[in-house]
Amino acid sequence: MASHGPADPKKHQELTRLFQGSTAGLVYVAAFPNKSAMVKYVSNISWDTEARIANNPSHLIHFYGKRL
Repeated sequence: MASHGPADPKKHQELTRLFQGSTAGLVYVAAFPNKSAMVKYVSNISWDTEARIANNPSHLIHFYGKRL
């Protein structure tokens, strides 16, 4: 996916269905250019998603939750 923004629950489910035949484990990543951009979407980020902030690339934020 080549966009930024949240991996919200709807997108999470759509991607899970799309890759249901995959034998690899799926990792969901929401990418943002900076923290300010992430703050706009933080309430929409699905649980069990990683968030990456481009201007702080050495860290990931994990939204821990039940694996779907």
